Amino acid sequence: MNRICHLLEYKGHQVETIDASASVAEAVARMNARHIGSIVVTRGDVLAGILTERDVLTRIVANGHDPRAVEVCEVMTTELVTVELETPIAMAMRLVTERRCRHLPVVDGHRLLGLVSGGDLTAWLLRDQERTIYDLHDFITH
Repeated sequence: MNRICHLLEYKGHQVETIDASASVAEAVARMNARHIGSIVVTRGDVLAGILTERDVLTRIVANGHDPRAVEVCEVMTTELVTVELETPIAMAMRLVTERRCRHLPVVDGHRLLGLVSGGDLTAWLLRDQERTIYDLHDFITH
């Protein structure tokens, strides 16, 4: 019970997306309104990339660009680290740590099924450890 599919059953499959041709300002407004640190970028129904707070800071703000004049596709991260539904949670945690990414799109081929963050993964592992401790305590005391 420690696979991405189980985490998504608990968390939900809702993913905030934006078209690649949208302005960075529009993407940031959406991210702010929903209190999220990234937004998945699509071209039609195809996963094209992800725009993160870090992308905006390093590629827009630091270079003095006007976010209203730049399209998301010009500054998004396109080399995505993705996982599939059957990916073990521990492997996803390793990917987040080793590849230094905060968000993992969950895909089936090019079809987007969900999004998990490092925080989602950490919370799931903590919840799993708490269940294990409870079960062990229950076993020992009964």
